[in-house]
Amino acid sequence: MRCPVHRFEFLRVTTVADAVAELAREPNAQVVAGGTNLIDLMKYHVSTPTRIIDITRLPLNTIEQRADGGVSLGALVTNADVAASTIILQRYPLLASAILAGASGQLRNAATTGGNLLQRTRCSYFYDTHTPCNKREPGTGCPAIEGCNRQHAILGTSAHCIATHPSDMCVALAALDAVVRVVGPHSERVIAISDFHRLPGEAPERDTTLGHNELVVAVELPPPLYPLHSYLKIRDRQSFAFALVSVAAAVVVNDKVVSAAAVALGGVAHKPWRVTEAEALLIDRPPDIVVFAECAARLVQGAVGRQNNAFKIELAQRAIVRALTQATNETPQSQSVKRVR
Repeated sequence: MRCPVHRFEFLRVTTVADAVAELAREPNAQVVAGGTNLIDLMKYHVSTPTRIIDITRLPLNTIEQRADGGVSLGALVTNADVAASTIILQRYPLLASAILAGASGQLRNAATTGGNLLQRTRCSYFYDTHTPCNKREPGTGCPAIEGCNRQHAILGTSAHCIATHPSDMCVALAALDAVVRVVGPHSERVIAISDFHRLPGEAPERDTTLGHNELVVAVELPPPLYPLHSYLKIRDRQSFAFALVSVAAAVVVNDKVVSAAAVALGGVAHKPWRVTEAEALLIDRPPDIVVFAECAARLVQGAVGRQNNAFKIELAQRAIVRALTQATNETPQSQSVKRVR
């Protein structure tokens, strides 16, 4: 059987303005940087762009300290460079830990900050063009709901999609209140990370609130707030596997009580999952297991388990308690020692 041939135009740009202009000229254009997700999608004929815009020569590959004390990560900075950056290791170790928990060394050397934000779900039905998928072809159905759904979402789902967002980096960015800076044909805007990814709702084919003609140029981190942290990732094997459940926990403890906290979940929803009401349950209370369990119960409130993934509801709660315990005990999960403590 002859494999289908997909032809596309390849363009290389050297300015952000040119990249945005080329996106505007072709509705089915896509940008490529590291290519660690897009190339796979094209190989499987899941993504069939008619124009590919190479942005690797844009001046977006630096990590810069901002005047307000925060840090800006250029969209083309590789995951490996972010995780190895002295600035990140000293000021945002939670982010470095999350990145090191993802993919493999080879992929981190190629994958970019912007690409990580925009990577698509690893749902097997999405990747298999011989099966229906509302995310790939709206209106065809979601076989995962009644099918193999061990890796799928328990929170924020809809009748149209139960896929999860696969990123580790984005879970940490959610806990750190990062923002995404994007440029469009007529303006530049800043999107809170909590608003960047969207839940499936009635339009599961749309992963983000990014406009087609917009280009991610940077991710900005606010001044560091949390001295205590842990990124805990529960997965089927301890290397090169996507999370069943992951937790980014960031905490401030003063006078033996929690004064600030952020907890984000990965592997459980279409986007990194945070619930501010759950975090509020930690404030002005001692950092102990009972308090952590209350926070965990509120974080997964409303979760819906299916035939293969109902275990995630309890797993998520246990992981939240463990991550908060690791953070407040100042024993963050190690990403180089491949065991869960």
